[in-house]
Amino acid sequence: MTTNRPSVVVVGAGFAGLIAARELEAAGVSVRIVEARDRVGGRAWTDERLGGHPLEMGATWVHWMQPFVWTEITRYGQEIYPSPDIADAYWVSQGTVHRGTEHDLDEALTRLQDKIFEGSREFFPYPHNPFALLQDPTADPELLDRFRRADEGSVLDCLRNGDFTQEEIDLADSYWSAGYQGSTKTASPLMAKHWAALSDHRSSLMDEQTLRFKLTNGMRGLYESIAADLRTEVSLNTAVTRIAHRNSDVEVTLTDGSVVPADAVIVTVPIGALKHVAFDPPLPSAQQKVIDEGTNSVGFKIWIKVPGHHSIIAGAPGDNPISLLRSEYFLEDEDATILVGFGSDHTAIDLDDKASAQKAINVWRDDLTVIDCGGHDWVADKWSGQTWATLRSGQFFDGWSNFDTDDASRLRFAGADYAKGWNGVVVDGAIESGITNARKVINALAQERVTTTPTG
Repeated sequence: MTTNRPSVVVVGAGFAGLIAARELEAAGVSVRIVEARDRVGGRAWTDERLGGHPLEMGATWVHWMQPFVWTEITRYGQEIYPSPDIADAYWVSQGTVHRGTEHDLDEALTRLQDKIFEGSREFFPYPHNPFALLQDPTADPELLDRFRRADEGSVLDCLRNGDFTQEEIDLADSYWSAGYQGSTKTASPLMAKHWAALSDHRSSLMDEQTLRFKLTNGMRGLYESIAADLRTEVSLNTAVTRIAHRNSDVEVTLTDGSVVPADAVIVTVPIGALKHVAFDPPLPSAQQKVIDEGTNSVGFKIWIKVPGHHSIIAGAPGDNPISLLRSEYFLEDEDATILVGFGSDHTAIDLDDKASAQKAINVWRDDLTVIDCGGHDWVADKWSGQTWATLRSGQFFDGWSNFDTDDASRLRFAGADYAKGWNGVVVDGAIESGITNARKVINALAQERVTTTPTG
């Protein structure tokens, strides 16, 4: 498509799509944003639940050591506050409930995480370039071999051959069943090591980055601020059914049958929802393989309200409905506590059914009465098909990175699922990917105009 002003279609109005559109507009590119949902934000969604309380259905925590999201927090004058400190900790192993303090739990986990994180310093000298080791011509072949093999097996294999008790293994299983949002039996060990590298190889800092600080105005305060800076409007309730991509242009077909021509397209659709878009020509087999397999993310997030003031954190292995549960809000005016829970199987619980939630928390405390609960089933959601994108065994090297296409491609993929830094798990990765892919499109279009503009 040849015009005086290049044009790009951005598919999806989550953080990656909004950031990409802003970057493109700043470079003078004409942008059309289409979003299948009736709102912006994607898998970040601040909604009123459990009696009108603003709760995050998806992405929640941020941190100043996450460079991309912290820049946006600063840009839009957003503020953060901490999740509460915890008094009592519970963890389950082989049907027995153990109790201690949060410090006790952290101490027990640190030893386990140190084992799981082994190799992270060697494998990821530059965490935001996770494949830097493979690009180093002086790298030790033995180290490269260990790096590649670290993507095999499952995340807890390293604990089963050491001097760790079943109680310790079950504790690690509870943590990582929640973290991977799926079974630890299929979880790539290398993803945990990459998270460690992004956290100075310290489990305490990883917990702080992923579970500690929230936005005062919620994620909504941030994604709505970015959207308000755009000159173009976001076309909501507008899904894409087909993307034709050629060497010279693209055509994006919408659900109403209309076709939008453009010079390029940036697709921010999660891996779990790409099956709903037809690509012409078809995507390469390496990309299609990942779409067909799906990620390890088949879990859930749930909010539960109970009466009284309860300062607790609780863990249970992944064969329990909820793997990780913690107090998040103390409602003094209602004399109630709102807890947040994560589990590895979205079919193991009904997010909006109090009886289902009650059965889940009875694993630790049968004296807590569920008075309300709620959440959003992202796995069953057509437009996501997963929660955050965690990696199956083998997918660190043969997974998300397959979508990092050639710089000159008219078709680019952006989003947390495809990020090089905080891949999958937090908003930081979505913003990173939105910026980098927008810049690649801008540079490619600018270079093309230079080579095709007549001279003389």
